[in-house]
Amino acid sequence: MSEYLQRDYVVSEEIGRGRFGTVYRCSSADSGESYAVKSMDKVAISAGGDSLDAQCLVTEAKIIQLLSPHPHIVNLHKLYEDETHLHMVLDLCYEPTFHHHVTPEREAASVMWQLMKAVAHCHLRGGAHRDIKPDNILFDEENRLKLADFGSADTFKEGEAMRGVVGTPHYVAPEVLAGRDYNEKADVWSCGVVLYQMLAGFLPFEGDSPVAVFEAVLRSSLRFPTRVFSSVSPAAKDLLRRMLCRDVSRRFSAEQVLSKILAFKYLVHYRNYSLKGLLI
Repeated sequence: MSEYLQRDYVVSEEIGRGRFGTVYRCSSADSGESYAVKSMDKVAISAGGDSLDAQCLVTEAKIIQLLSPHPHIVNLHKLYEDETHLHMVLDLCYEPTFHHHVTPEREAASVMWQLMKAVAHCHLRGGAHRDIKPDNILFDEENRLKLADFGSADTFKEGEAMRGVVGTPHYVAPEVLAGRDYNEKADVWSCGVVLYQMLAGFLPFEGDSPVAVFEAVLRSSLRFPTRVFSSVSPAAKDLLRRMLCRDVSRRFSAEQVLSKILAFKYLVHYRNYSLKGLLI
């Protein structure tokens, strides 16, 4: 652990672990305020010989700095580097539970509003997340949504296409999976999968094997089983169709999704409750 990091922060228990990194709880030595520190093992990444992994190490800190500060994106507070590790001091957040059960429509709208505010901000700043899924949608102690893990993110200029098959199979857009050029609307597709999962309690494109999942995503046959969606509003189903549209030119942008959510009568009614102070 970096000498300078340990001078500025008191690092305590491990709270998460990935392929090349470990996340610890920490607190400011001056204020006592709690944070998370994500320590990335540069040696392990280099030994793996994957240039994409090495690029992700640099990309995540760069992208978060580009996007910060934002109320619905995990903010980078400090960055430390030593010979073996890169350490990022980030907002302390917690994993959600919404994807483990069917989420009431009003609650799903609250989550999606905050998520799309983060995504629209990313796109406005020229950043695409490229791996939006429940594992990367966190919440802070005040129950504010925070989009996290920008290791697969990329930057783009208006009208410029991105390349590279990245993301998580169930959530990745079909144009990405097919190996074609794509734009920032690939993130909107992933958010649509998350919304469907919240409302239905299962994923829209499934299979018994990775190949079967890939084929289901590429077919993009969107269904709304009556036994599940009979209580879901026509407006929510229409939004899903527009987010999970295989034709990218007809797929909603992040800003269009936000406008559609605001049109939901239940969200306008619910704003004074769970969304109070979050519509910023």
